[in-house]
Amino acid sequence: MANTFGRKASRSVGTSLTAIGSYTVAAATTTTVIGLSVANISGATIEVDVTHNDGTNDTYLIKGAPVLPGGSLVLVGGDQKLVLTTNDSVKVKSNTASSADAFMSILELT
Repeated sequence: MANTFGRKASRSVGTSLTAIGSYTVAAATTTTVIGLSVANISGATIEVDVTHNDGTNDTYLIKGAPVLPGGSLVLVGGDQKLVLTTNDSVKVKSNTASSADAFMSILELT
């Protein structure tokens, strides 16, 4: 098995659920999310949703979380990890257009 570290990012996320970095786990791959943060790039407080998508359904990891201007929300890091399998993705959206940047650090096992 090969282990590959990577990073995925999405800039100026708005009001539609968006897969971070357009990333979906490939076939015969398991991915561990080792870091995930969403930053508020607007001048006002925003609310963000982050979901796990299994290829069909979205399950909320957090819903309506407030993020102050210039602040960030760290969902995964330290001891917290998230395991993804084939066809999984992590999606983010804000209640305000073009207001959030999302960054995800990953370890792929192939």
